[in-house]
Amino acid sequence: MSNVSCLRTTVVGSYPKPSWLKYALSGDEVAVKEAYEDAVRAVVKDQEVAGIEILWDGEMRREEMTSYFAERIEGFVIYGEVRVWGNTYYPKPAIVDELRYSRPLVVHEYEFLKTVTDRDIKVPITGAYTLVDWSFNEYYSSREEAVYSLAEILNEELRKLVKAGADFIQLDEPAISTHSSKDELEIAKNAVEIMLKGVNAYTALHVCYGEYERLFPEIMEFGVEQLDLEFANRGFSELNLLEEYGYDLDLGFGCIDVHCRRVESVDDVERAIERVLEFLRPEKVYVDPDCGLKLLPRKIAFEKLKVMCKAAKNVRERL
Repeated sequence: MSNVSCLRTTVVGSYPKPSWLKYALSGDEVAVKEAYEDAVRAVVKDQEVAGIEILWDGEMRREEMTSYFAERIEGFVIYGEVRVWGNTYYPKPAIVDELRYSRPLVVHEYEFLKTVTDRDIKVPITGAYTLVDWSFNEYYSSREEAVYSLAEILNEELRKLVKAGADFIQLDEPAISTHSSKDELEIAKNAVEIMLKGVNAYTALHVCYGEYERLFPEIMEFGVEQLDLEFANRGFSELNLLEEYGYDLDLGFGCIDVHCRRVESVDDVERAIERVLEFLRPEKVYVDPDCGLKLLPRKIAFEKLKVMCKAAKNVRERL
């Protein structure tokens, strides 16, 4: 990874798809492949111009963070769509047979992205705990058994990613904060351990939603180098947890609200970064949005990233 020493800017994962992409997906297999690759090139250019130092492909090929993986792992089926909130729906998977790894899941995404950019790359992948929690389990005798079986499959994928050259892997586990009893946290922790077994890379765990107070201090022992957490949408109210529990991991500092179309000012983001530096050394802080940006208009997502990168640069220069 790059030698930039502190306040590195990155993204969590998703980015708004170009408006033309959905029309291009009606073509044949060759045309669809070309459309996805052109969309990746477009959003990577957005990120580079904005100033992102560790980027991803915006998840152009992924319609949804659960079903995308379920459709590629044997033992899952998709019954239909369920409502998430408002008029937003997603295709909910079900586990109906033994889960089996039959083909790479995201290695091709990483390999193509390497041909598009020379910047550092973070590879986000939905974790086993969230995949099971957001699916129906109609095969395994317990959630725990299903989670661990899926974690073994994802471990195989992560090993392939590292072999392909990936050195920064992020496990997306938003469901952890919605089932935060001690027993559930133990299942989630064990799943992370299984997923990362033999994975020689820098690793992060992204968690959003829920109440962070219910995750600490256990989540600091999940065996990753970085926790990536949303703070902006919470008014930065839970920064005190870092001091309360003697937080000493790296932190993905969510300082851009992805649920609001208002573009933050550079001054606002600078103040937010300065607040987190009251608790952590700058070399331990990675600056990013709260979560994926895909639900925002592309122009607004781009402007938010520009502001974020400018603020990080300004604070870095004052250190």
